[in-house]
Amino acid sequence: MSHLLTAPSIPAPIARHRPPKPTWEIALLFPGQGDWSEEEYLLLPTNRLVELSDRRLEVLPMPSTLHQRILLFLIRELLAFAEPRKLGEALMAALPVRLWAGKFREPDVVFMLAKHRSRIQAEYWEGADLVMEVVSPHDSQRDLLRKRREYAQAGIPEYWIVDPQHGKIAVLRLQGKKYVVHGEYARGEQAESALLPGFRVEVAKVFAGK
Repeated sequence: MSHLLTAPSIPAPIARHRPPKPTWEIALLFPGQGDWSEEEYLLLPTNRLVELSDRRLEVLPMPSTLHQRILLFLIRELLAFAEPRKLGEALMAALPVRLWAGKFREPDVVFMLAKHRSRIQAEYWEGADLVMEVVSPHDSQRDLLRKRREYAQAGIPEYWIVDPQHGKIAVLRLQGKKYVVHGEYARGEQAESALLPGFRVEVAKVFAGK
């Protein structure tokens, strides 16, 4: 009985797909980094969070589901406190806030006292009286250090740093040209505002998003 010898099977080559080439022609329609003006920034058509700093655009990462739930809880609590008392207006990102000439940030939550409503423009706000940021796991130093310094320089009276990773909320109030800690709060405690006496939120509910 004869045996047929067959050649060993050779796996087919793996098809490797090259990533598509970016549409550079579209990019050329916009200013280069370092050349953006305030007017060009405000006319930028996008549904992404984009900030302007030193004539350069900074594109922020898309928020997570937890991030959005935290924001919704905070804005609802703030509106429920401020609106019946006619204290001012609160909104959430995306909304450009002009800190100074050539510097725009988009805080997660912004609040303006009623007496400062003239600083609310159609396309952006001139500063704010209270801002909140939910710390991003991708770049925590941005909220903890950089924006703390910038918001203080812009004269924003109160800054909330909401940190889901550590389950803590720091409430900072402006003293002179720098922030001092008004309070640091963990689960089981209530974070409270210095700017808005009586406004407080339960930390555990904030991070549960409900």
